[in-house]
Amino acid sequence: MRVFVHDGSFDGVLAAVFDAYSRRAFPDMLLRKGEALPLFCDDVCEVHADEAKADRVWRALQKKLSPSSLASLVMCWFSEQPGSAEWIFRYVCKVMDSSMSIEGNWADKDVRTVLQWGKKVASERERLLQFLRFQKMADGVFFAAVEPLYNVLPLAVSHFRDRFSDQAWLVYDVRRGYGFYYDRKAVEEVSFPEPPKGLRGGWLDPSLVAEDERLFQDLWKTYFQSVAIKERKNARLQKQNMPVRFWKYLVEKR
Repeated sequence: MRVFVHDGSFDGVLAAVFDAYSRRAFPDMLLRKGEALPLFCDDVCEVHADEAKADRVWRALQKKLSPSSLASLVMCWFSEQPGSAEWIFRYVCKVMDSSMSIEGNWADKDVRTVLQWGKKVASERERLLQFLRFQKMADGVFFAAVEPLYNVLPLAVSHFRDRFSDQAWLVYDVRRGYGFYYDRKAVEEVSFPEPPKGLRGGWLDPSLVAEDERLFQDLWKTYFQSVAIKERKNARLQKQNMPVRFWKYLVEKR
């Protein structure tokens, strides 16, 4: 059995594709570094995340896939699902080997899996953009806690940077223990061994919040209540369009 071991990055998976074609030897399994090797494994190849190799594979994909299918590949990677690296690896190899476009071949399991997970991750990214709520901290930084099903925060950072370019902000993924901080100049990835001090159920301790933040929160809740039509309230539809798991981070639901 031949096994390729990659470093756990998207570039590492693309580099594995490059190495497979260079060696003319394709793996039976693709594992992340640190994962246990299977029994009777007689050929182990360690793949290094070579940016030049990954870039060559990506440029080749750009010639054979539509922008939406390229996006699905990236989205599928951020799903963090077991086996996603192998799905992407096989999908890319099939694209390279085919003289015709395969991106619409839903009968192929790898194509179907990549596209399905790509859609799920894209949908979760949209929910993050819709339901994220910032709180103004005492030092003027706008803070937001999130807890998405998939690792979509890196896919949303460019939106926050463009939309709130004149403000300092920090978006923190509670589930994964990392976030992104923007200081009005550049975005930097940050991580904490524990959630930020005072974070309780998605909201900062009042001692860390700016004096006018509570006023703005009250104004927003008042607006939300004033535009609601009680006679047309549909709790089932509301939960469908606004999943309950986001409610603890919404001002209007406190």
